[in-house]
Amino acid sequence: MITSVLPTYARAPLSFVRGEGSWLFEAGGDRYLDLGAGIAVNALGHANPDLIGALTAQANKVWHVSNLYQIPEQQALADKLVDNSFADTVFFTNSGTEAAELAIKMARKYHYDRGDKDRIEIITFSGCFHGRSTGAIAASGSEKMVKGFGPLMPGFVHLEFGDHEALKAAVGPKTAAILIEPVQGEGGIRPVPDQCLKGLRDMCDEAGALLIFDEVQCGMGRTGKLFAHEWAGVTPDILMSAKGIGGGFPLGAVLATESAASGMVVGTHGSTYGGNPLACAVGNKIMDVIANDAFLSEVNRKGGLFRQKLEGLVAAHPDVFESVRGEGLMLGLKCKIAPADVVKAGYDAGVITVPAADNVVRLLPPLNITDADIDEGVALLDQAAKALEG
Repeated sequence: MITSVLPTYARAPLSFVRGEGSWLFEAGGDRYLDLGAGIAVNALGHANPDLIGALTAQANKVWHVSNLYQIPEQQALADKLVDNSFADTVFFTNSGTEAAELAIKMARKYHYDRGDKDRIEIITFSGCFHGRSTGAIAASGSEKMVKGFGPLMPGFVHLEFGDHEALKAAVGPKTAAILIEPVQGEGGIRPVPDQCLKGLRDMCDEAGALLIFDEVQCGMGRTGKLFAHEWAGVTPDILMSAKGIGGGFPLGAVLATESAASGMVVGTHGSTYGGNPLACAVGNKIMDVIANDAFLSEVNRKGGLFRQKLEGLVAAHPDVFESVRGEGLMLGLKCKIAPADVVKAGYDAGVITVPAADNVVRLLPPLNITDADIDEGVALLDQAAKALEG
């Protein structure tokens, strides 16, 4: 008999009733160090007093009005995002998947309005993840994502990650955009080298195509810059954001240049909940905290400290781990055994991690994790590795 909650998740036998900072607690009192942060969502940890204050204050005013009206909190958040990024304009969504849908529409509409109606192809890369809507799974193209859900939305060209020759051959008069994560998350914490991001920018400029960065997981301070592409010194035409932007409250956004967004006029897109007062109150507080040089400097320092200690962990357990990869506090442990086994051993030790492709376990802690919690996290991972070694 089917369960009342549709059984699409392989859930761990854990149930949390309370959170505090980087820690989660079960009803019986057992605590777990959360190095997953709800898959890079709880950017400022659990029960953050600043976020609670922002949400509570707004909840006592107005929750939702719809986008039929002006929303001051939404305007304030859009202004902050524009002031701190390449973008000229922002559309708010509830999730990264919804952001992907708009990014696809926006790129195709851009070319349509310029009289190039056949320019609909969007190039993506193996290992990518852009959400689970029908459009987003068509963008990813992997069998795991699309099997059984056809027919798929046409117009996507899927290339192997890092195959430069195939990319050069694929870009042509039908290319509307190139869509890529500056650091792949689900794909196994795979950063795109700076020179490759620069090459993509040059290629799009030469071909008249748009460059779309999916920073749903790697953005909002996760790599030590507000947005990961800033490390390469390049800018996209369109950017997708979500996860950390709401700190745990459902919120997403599409950032774009005025040119890229020029086709999106009244009636071309909408959202009932997107950018409502509650979500934007939290998003504003997140931006106030994260879009700060001192805060981002600390993310970089903590990322370096964490990575150094993880390198020692890998050296101590060569039969379990192979290497460390990633940027800032978006790190991955490349494993020599099944990542699921490492995650499970972590649960037994009291630490939460997140599996990914390419035999990688993701470490995505709150961006304000303490040095002491980093030390304890590595100690708990060491305990898990010892248990796996028997």
